[in-house]
Amino acid sequence: MNTQAWQAEHFEAQRPRLRAVAYRMLGSVSEAEDAVQEAWLRLTRSREETIENLAAWLTTVVGRICIDMLRARQGRREELNDPHVPDPIVTAADAADPESEALTADSVGLALLVVLETLSPAERLAFVLHDIFDLPFDQIAPIVDRTPQATRQIASRARRRLSVSATPDTDLAEQWELVEAFLAAARDGEFSALLEVLDPDVVRRFDGGPPGLDLPPLLRGAHAVASSAISFAKLGVEGRRALVNGAPGFVTFAAGRPLTVLGFTIARGRIVEMNVLADPERLRRLDLTAVTP
Repeated sequence: MNTQAWQAEHFEAQRPRLRAVAYRMLGSVSEAEDAVQEAWLRLTRSREETIENLAAWLTTVVGRICIDMLRARQGRREELNDPHVPDPIVTAADAADPESEALTADSVGLALLVVLETLSPAERLAFVLHDIFDLPFDQIAPIVDRTPQATRQIASRARRRLSVSATPDTDLAEQWELVEAFLAAARDGEFSALLEVLDPDVVRRFDGGPPGLDLPPLLRGAHAVASSAISFAKLGVEGRRALVNGAPGFVTFAAGRPLTVLGFTIARGRIVEMNVLADPERLRRLDLTAVTP
């Protein structure tokens, strides 16, 4: 087997893991694909004899690519004040896709991705590679240009910042029951029923939206979220159940085109977070074939 064939075979074996790393780092499916493709190009330009552990080498390369992308993105987003909802992974509510499962494993729901967005690039990389992928700090340290001890402290700081978010419930059937109750109450305009399923401090983020779908980008509190849910339900758009990053969700359509992807986060038996992606351009890039009418 020649060098190029060997590289291609072993790279393809690592691709699912590399995509999972990049997605957790970037919160964007398309950018994750770009990062993995760039890692492949760097592999083809490398000297094979200098790589002792290909899996570790590729993970390091993807980590460096992602941290550079995060730093560039950080500068662009400083001008934006509206909430950012990461790209969701949408699968059918009653089916599982192995490739999507690789991306959404380890409880990386939209809620965690949203909080990861608040970390610095170095904090995000240290947390993702160590806490999710179990890489040792001496392997992560060169990527962030720190000592292993300093990298450990960076990961610890990230962990403390993430600890403020609620731990999602794990029983999927109970979560669906709560989501169905929410959707039914919104359709029927039952305000009091909505308050029963919403946490008093619930947060709803709304990212993007076509002309005419003018919803506040950020709402806090059960009363505000319930009122907005009833208003949205009055639009009468078609909706389908879906798993959004492994948790209950809902995809709405207008004239056969995706209008929103809604992901729920449920903790302590109440809906604590709702993240809505409505940016038409980003929705077009998502794979929604599993739920498309």
